[in-house]
Amino acid sequence: MLVLLILKPDPCALNGTSVELSCSYNYTAEETVRKTSWYKGEFKNGTWRRVALSDLPSYQNRSEYLGDHQHDCGLAIHDLQVNDTGYYYFRFDTETYGRRSKGSVYLTVTELSASVSSARVRAGDYVTLTCETSCQLPGTVWFKDGLPGAKPEFQAQAEDAGKYVCAVKGQESVLSDPVALDVQYPPLNVSVEVSYWGHLGSGVNLTCSSAANPAADLYTWFRSTGSSSSSLLQVGSGPVLSLPSVEASHTGLYLCQARNQLGGSNSTEVLLPVGKTDSENAGKIRKYNLFRNCIDVSSRSSSNEES
Repeated sequence: MLVLLILKPDPCALNGTSVELSCSYNYTAEETVRKTSWYKGEFKNGTWRRVALSDLPSYQNRSEYLGDHQHDCGLAIHDLQVNDTGYYYFRFDTETYGRRSKGSVYLTVTELSASVSSARVRAGDYVTLTCETSCQLPGTVWFKDGLPGAKPEFQAQAEDAGKYVCAVKGQESVLSDPVALDVQYPPLNVSVEVSYWGHLGSGVNLTCSSAANPAADLYTWFRSTGSSSSSLLQVGSGPVLSLPSVEASHTGLYLCQARNQLGGSNSTEVLLPVGKTDSENAGKIRKYNLFRNCIDVSSRSSSNEES
């Protein structure tokens, strides 16, 4: 009589990977095994039946008999598909009898499913990534935009926005479908670009830019009239401040404030010199840089004395 021994619990494997069904069989010494076969159980026309894998086109070039004609009846199935899930049976034939297993191996083929605690968060919010399957599998690893090393729990920052996928350790070639994370934040790195240093009567454009999500939708321009924040004079709005015909009175420090629905941030001050010649403008820039350096040195000296 046939004895079928399953050497490990009913297996569970990932879609796209390979699995081995391990078993052994016994028979009387007088018999010689001539043929071995694996079958899958399935319902057809309301009837449960066992169908040889060799008769199922979907298993062609994917099923591999690992056993022999003595006692080993191992089977490998490659490039697993979700519909490979089911009951598998073994049969062997001798010169006289055909014998099949009474028991079966139940194979579960599962897919990875990635999810995120919230698809849209604000910078500073905590995010949890979850990788799930219908099986108990080894630990998982995470990839962000194709790069490994992403953590499953973190406090979101602007650079964390992207697409995440998970995989099982040791089987990183099989990935879940991607899940997207959108991180919203107020304007960062606000900067001002001056088209060119203006001469008297010429035009100058100052352009404000920033990194923000959602994009900054409110730009305000200020010119400094003193050393305190209360001495800022609003001189325009919009991402570009245009001075079509500059005058000497336009000389000064300009800054841009960029805002979106989450907040705002200011650029550093930019000196706009207005002179009759390039050399005159360059002289004003040198004086401004010297003035800023003196302020920086004074600030550092004060800090050292206080400490």
